[in-house]
Amino acid sequence: MKLIQIKANQLPIVIELTKKIWPVAYGAILSKAQLDYMINRFYSENALSQLMDKGHVFYLAQDDKENFIGFLSFEINSAPHKTKIHKIYVLPEAQGTGLGRQFFELVKQKAKENNQKAIFLNVNKYNSALHFYTKLGFSIVNDEVINIGEGYVMDDYVMELGI
Repeated sequence: MKLIQIKANQLPIVIELTKKIWPVAYGAILSKAQLDYMINRFYSENALSQLMDKGHVFYLAQDDKENFIGFLSFEINSAPHKTKIHKIYVLPEAQGTGLGRQFFELVKQKAKENNQKAIFLNVNKYNSALHFYTKLGFSIVNDEVINIGEGYVMDDYVMELGI
């Protein structure tokens, strides 16, 4: 699988992937109304472009047939000497292929190159990805409920891995 750092004009690919991945990843956890709200609010081209302007780095993954099958975003020094994984999503049919680990290894490499001491992320408390992060060595260091507007919240664990 090939990982490609993207430019702003490729953000529509991220949006298209989100619309395919999120209903599967969160369909049993969040209502359709909340899913729609979050996709519209956090995954518009404008919202993603603003994240890039703030220093979020985005990568797309392509399979051997050059189909886009996942995406990643992370931010070096999101907290002092810590890199945050903001988004790591893989199409359901591409899960279990090692792509998630490949994304993680890329973040770890970039974090080390930038003298980071840890990598952290938020994960929904009921998301099956929790097991994936635990397998990678992440530990739960906090839990938080984040108000995202319109009466919706994100009920997350904060997980961290020292590097």
